[in-house]
Amino acid sequence: MVVVMSEFGRTVAENGNGGTDHGHGNVLWVLGGQIQGGKVYGEWPGLAESQRYQGRDLAITTDFRDAIAPLLTQGMGIEAKHLNHIFPGYSLQKQLPLI
Repeated sequence: MVVVMSEFGRTVAENGNGGTDHGHGNVLWVLGGQIQGGKVYGEWPGLAESQRYQGRDLAITTDFRDAIAPLLTQGMGIEAKHLNHIFPGYSLQKQLPLI
């Protein structure tokens, strides 16, 4: 399994210099033989200012840890009770059927 992700995105709204700042909405790809591919998970809230995080950034609809958790538990056999050691303070928000 391969996970491709970045630690930041870009804001939708321009800053005072006409550029964009580091944002937090992003994309994450999961690839591999065990992965149930051909699907896009998540929700599209839209780009209207009222749909953005703080009026300027893409809204996060899926916690990246929810995508990595099934890879660890179902793909690598790590018991779910140990996820909190890998991701301190984490609790599963969405069950993603990736495997």
